Amino acid sequence: MSKRLDAEDVSAWFGDHLAVADVSVTIEPKQVTALIGPSGCGKSTFIRTLNRMHEAVPGARMAGRVLLDEEDIYANGVDPTIVRRTIGMVFQRPNPFPTMSIAGNVAAGLRLGENRSARRDLDGVVERALTQAGLWDEVKDRLNKSGGSLSGGQQQRLCIARAIAVEPEVLLMDEPCSALDPVSTLVIEDLIAELKDRYTVVIVTHNMQQAARVSDVTAFFTLAAAGEPGRLVEVGPTSKIFTRPDDERTEAYITGRFG
Repeated sequence: MSKRLDAEDVSAWFGDHLAVADVSVTIEPKQVTALIGPSGCGKSTFIRTLNRMHEAVPGARMAGRVLLDEEDIYANGVDPTIVRRTIGMVFQRPNPFPTMSIAGNVAAGLRLGENRSARRDLDGVVERALTQAGLWDEVKDRLNKSGGSLSGGQQQRLCIARAIAVEPEVLLMDEPCSALDPVSTLVIEDLIAELKDRYTVVIVTHNMQQAARVSDVTAFFTLAAAGEPGRLVEVGPTSKIFTRPDDERTEAYITGRFG
């Protein structure tokens, strides 16, 4: 199910401001790739170019290519809605649809999609997605309750269930634990470790300990100065990045000398 992502010379702008420049990286399937670096270095902007969320911002644009198993997701005629279903996104703050039930939140993407067999078996898909998200046992007796009635950590797992219900091939997570308490954070981290068996996972995190715990590969971004674009400095196995990085800027960040 999971597929490889290749970013080739990706740059992204907000209006005239170049936010991230010339990023080339391969993201392998069935691995967790963590994006780390100081605030403002373009991590969140870059991850949003990977499923065409960036272009949804007025005045935003990108250059370069993003390939999903060799297919350019920005090619002419490619429907961005289908791209965003295939490459799902979980945001920093839990964002369940407040007027929908727990079950309705999970099924929301299916009702809009083209998977007719899944639409016919909504109950089964809801149970599968909530089970994969580690939430089924906690909510199975209150599926008709509002998604907003859940705790913050449960809401984030509900959003993960919503993203995986449509059976994506890649799951992007933009600081999925930053708004959560420590206990909920550990639950989400355990879940990420399980999800990589099915999906290609990319996670943006400011928490280096989290990156070390959950990721197989780490990519370090930085910027030369305020107002300069973020750039990818180094990418490699997480164990190497955290113990024997090749670039002195990576070592300075990892050891806390800057950032």
